[in-house]
Amino acid sequence: TLMTNPPDMAKPLLVLVDGSSYLYRAFHAMPGLANASGQPTGAIHGVISMLNKLLEDYPCEHFAVVFDPRGKTHRDEWYPQYKATRESMPADLASQVPALFRLIDALGWPRLVLPGAEADDVIGTLARAAVRQGARVVISTGDKDLAQLVDADITLVNTMDNTTLDPAGVHAKFGVTPAQIIDYLTLVGDTVDNVPGVPKVGPKTAAKWLAEYGNLAEIERHAGDIGGVVGENLRATLPQLALSQKLVTLLDDLPLPWTLATMVVSAPLRAELVELYRELGFKNWLRALAADEQAQAHAEAATPVALAREGYETVLDAARFEVWLAALENAPLFAFDTETTSLRYLQARVVGVSFCIEPGRAAYVPFGHDYLGAPVQLSEALVLGRLKPLLEDPNRAKVGHHAKYDRNVLLNHGIELAGVRFDTMLESYVLNSTANRHNLDSVAMQHLGVTTISFEDVAGKGVKQISFNQVPLETAGPYAAEDADVCLRLHHQLWSTMAAQPALQSVLQELEMPLVTVLSRIERRGVLVDAALLRVQGEELNGRLQEVAKEAYEAAGETFNIGSPKQIQHILFDKLGLPITEKTPTGQPSTAESALQELALDYPLPRLILEHRTLSKLKSTYIDRLPQDIDARTGRVHTSYHQAVAATGRLSSADPNLQNIPIRTREGRRIRQAFIAPPGRVLMAADYSQIELRIMAHLSGDERLMAAFEEGLDVHRATAAEVFGCTTQAVTDDQRRSAKAINFGLIYGMSAFGLARQLRIERHAAQSYVALYFARYPGVKRYMDEIRALAHAQSYVETVAGRRLYLPEINSRNVQRRQAAERTAINAPMQGTAADIIKRAMIEVDRWLVGDQVPAEIILQVHDELVLEVDRDAVPVVTTHLRRLMVEAASLKVALVVDVGVGQNWDEAH
Repeated sequence: TLMTNPPDMAKPLLVLVDGSSYLYRAFHAMPGLANASGQPTGAIHGVISMLNKLLEDYPCEHFAVVFDPRGKTHRDEWYPQYKATRESMPADLASQVPALFRLIDALGWPRLVLPGAEADDVIGTLARAAVRQGARVVISTGDKDLAQLVDADITLVNTMDNTTLDPAGVHAKFGVTPAQIIDYLTLVGDTVDNVPGVPKVGPKTAAKWLAEYGNLAEIERHAGDIGGVVGENLRATLPQLALSQKLVTLLDDLPLPWTLATMVVSAPLRAELVELYRELGFKNWLRALAADEQAQAHAEAATPVALAREGYETVLDAARFEVWLAALENAPLFAFDTETTSLRYLQARVVGVSFCIEPGRAAYVPFGHDYLGAPVQLSEALVLGRLKPLLEDPNRAKVGHHAKYDRNVLLNHGIELAGVRFDTMLESYVLNSTANRHNLDSVAMQHLGVTTISFEDVAGKGVKQISFNQVPLETAGPYAAEDADVCLRLHHQLWSTMAAQPALQSVLQELEMPLVTVLSRIERRGVLVDAALLRVQGEELNGRLQEVAKEAYEAAGETFNIGSPKQIQHILFDKLGLPITEKTPTGQPSTAESALQELALDYPLPRLILEHRTLSKLKSTYIDRLPQDIDARTGRVHTSYHQAVAATGRLSSADPNLQNIPIRTREGRRIRQAFIAPPGRVLMAADYSQIELRIMAHLSGDERLMAAFEEGLDVHRATAAEVFGCTTQAVTDDQRRSAKAINFGLIYGMSAFGLARQLRIERHAAQSYVALYFARYPGVKRYMDEIRALAHAQSYVETVAGRRLYLPEINSRNVQRRQAAERTAINAPMQGTAADIIKRAMIEVDRWLVGDQVPAEIILQVHDELVLEVDRDAVPVVTTHLRRLMVEAASLKVALVVDVGVGQNWDEAH
């Protein structure tokens, strides 16, 4: 250890690891290690072992492993020959990088990669910023370039010779001070990075000159005084030294998304670690993990993880209520929750409210528990009357879990909830939409390790379940107070985790949180449905169902239960001998929709069965159900929009689901005719045109695809002209149909096999179509290859707005799962970006409608479409502003196009 001055141990410690340096050292140290299938694993094992040892030697508050990005950096722009002599990464090493990255992530270690910037520059920027914030820094690397960063608060741990360098240690090792390292490297050059120095000038000469002259500028000024061959070489290379100096100087002012607060080790993902250790053959680590889990399980069994509830209070008198009100008014942020009589927001009545102002300090204020023997409670009028100003104040910051529901039920009591800055359901969803369910109990278990009191614990299950107003206060109080307590604790945990990912904070604050109020308004407004028309359609559909069943019986040669998978299986495969296209997990011939769709291309009976299924589902889901869903008080149907369900960020709709009514079938369009406008108003439908293809053009940057959109061409016809080598005027309908299948198929990751099946052509013909497509649209091919590789490396992809879409199966050993994840990796950024765009559009449109008191309201959102109910007189102005706001919801390389239609019903407007 070459250190003379001990570091200031009172300062928080940040340890930064040069991951790329570790990678090569580990690879050369353990070249022969491999798993059972022969996959090299030496570099992975070496890097993780070194990191574990480093963390043992340097216990720290802050930690990060920094890697070089793929592709070129700014130094390549300064000097095209930079690193030109360096050999490309060996294949046996490159193959280990994706699994290494997954393992580092699973261990909870921050892994940093900045596109276009070398790891050394990222480390330099982070180190200097941390010192400015009062921290001390240890940099672990084998790269001498980083010695230029060393000062009183930045120490170098050299992994090559196990030396630890402070400023005096740098001088002892190199013969120069840290401030002279840049000039030293400029003179010596770097053969590894192909940075030219002064020929024949080695470390000793460089150190001697710097000791004599102080810096490079003085050496250059005295170049004529230096004799011999080295003097001649110095004078000959003077013109290039400025460039060499620039190349070896680390940047320390990069704009970075990481801060000291974000570089913290998080809890390991144990399930992911088990899978990785097994896959890589790291048996010792797997046994250690199992032992650790067993010890933890014993500890948890001995002491169940539950929150201490001594600080909870059930408030039954006015004096205590006033104390809590004062505390809420002074709290910078408080958690809030309602307890109600129903999950249906329009029917629900609030029976009590709970709050938490700091972890462990929470209260439940009941006013509607009316079971036999219930204690006297404060009145609803008093509690809600005193709370109303606080709950409606937008400047009183609140956090909830699924706050849209609370907003909706409070509106039943004349209170318009405002100031909800955070929602832990949405925080969990934005952090990782695929990790688990986002209900309070699941999120508390995942992020806090806490087992909460469940609703079933206090209200019972099934037919014996009671409504919350019947729950005794002895159990209702702790349950409700715990909900608020857990919500506040979760927010602190989730928000601190999200702080490491500013893009996700932006998604939450700019999209998901503002959307809560917008969706609440849409839900409570509802949509007018013509029940009489649906009854007529139901009678007609009954007749069509009977006709289809009769045709199916004739095709089968016998009568059978057309709704029975078992009987369908017997008819299709045993009696008719149709080919088996798919099998169930138990090995039986499948009668699932995908299997029947393939058979329907060649055989009439599967087509009839599919038609019967579709019509039956439409009838039961919409025609029969929608009239029952009409609210007696409003005369409208009120759906619920779910923000935290779809992995891609899309909204989903339930009770009833209004997003799956088909638009391309006659029956689906007829159902849409039942969605009507009231007298004096019309429905206006605004739909993004081919938005996912436009996003593909943006993401891929393909010049031909962008040009097709910019010139306003029929993109499918333009694609057909490119693929089939003809003019757009000469494209046939079949060619356009094929091009459309290719356009949409490829953005969903469809293979040549899938395209052949859809177009009913030979596989080699489909393959040639795909090859022609990629030849004409090389940017699309490049994007697809790059996004697949990126997904394998980091296990997630991102939307344009920065929403992360995790792919837990992307490196699965199961081929089908892995390929499905690869297809998702291609499509998810497009579908997710489209979801982000329409969410932003909804927010802006709602802001304009409400702010300017426009006589129009959003009543439906379906994928890429918004439906509004508009006063007839306002149609021109709403059309203009609606189209403009939707187009301006994103700035892509190709313009967005919005089609707007108007009619008395939804079908007419579309």
